Amino acid sequence: MGDGKGRYRGTESRLSWENRIAQWLRRRPRDTDGPDADASRREELLLAVAEAGMPLAPAAYPVAYRCSCERIGCPIPARHPVSFAWQTQSTTDRAQILRWAQGDPQANFITATGMVHDVLDVPLEAGRRALESLLDQGIEVGPVAEAGGEGEEGRALFFTATRGTPADEDEWWPCELDCRPETMDEHPGLRWHCRGSYVLVPPARLPGDHDVHWVRGPEHPLPDPLTLLESLTDACARYAGEIEAAEDGAPEVAWPLGRR
Repeated sequence: MGDGKGRYRGTESRLSWENRIAQWLRRRPRDTDGPDADASRREELLLAVAEAGMPLAPAAYPVAYRCSCERIGCPIPARHPVSFAWQTQSTTDRAQILRWAQGDPQANFITATGMVHDVLDVPLEAGRRALESLLDQGIEVGPVAEAGGEGEEGRALFFTATRGTPADEDEWWPCELDCRPETMDEHPGLRWHCRGSYVLVPPARLPGDHDVHWVRGPEHPLPDPLTLLESLTDACARYAGEIEAAEDGAPEVAWPLGRR
């Protein structure tokens, strides 16, 4: 499953790569730099993810409002890996990631969860509220990304340490919130991506001029997922309650509408 680089690092090594990632994320190409600067920026962001130990694999990308996979009625356009072997293909190898990125400059990338990290995936508005609350409480929060636009389609992705890997079976425990690609619709609120799942990583493009971008970059250490879980579940419950209340209080519209 890739080469596992970045899993075990000493303190000095950790400080070095965290500082380097932070420098990469602060860079902003000038508008006059053009496509070459955009490509360089994309590669740097992908390498920053790999440097943090998160394995990557190529993913589909949007073509207008369709998916590059050309599957008719693709259920998750631009949000899935290119290869069915994405779990074994995923790697942190710098040279391989650059070959993929340069070979297909439009490709998105996914990171396979459950090996080094998990991802807690919540509705965007709930995630923003939870992030503010967590930071106000002084709780350590790791990398956080936003995917999609406002409304029901937008999601906030909280990257955490994994609960366990195949080599640590005794430390792994199942959770009713576990989410895999084929069960996404079953988890409209909180989704827990662990073994057998994946998420898109920034920078990624989505249909409708939406994207996936970092709010907090991969230079932040991965926290224990349980330190975030209560705040995220509370925020999701409040958000769901607000949606339900808004729907219940919506004024009825007579049909057919009469002309004025």
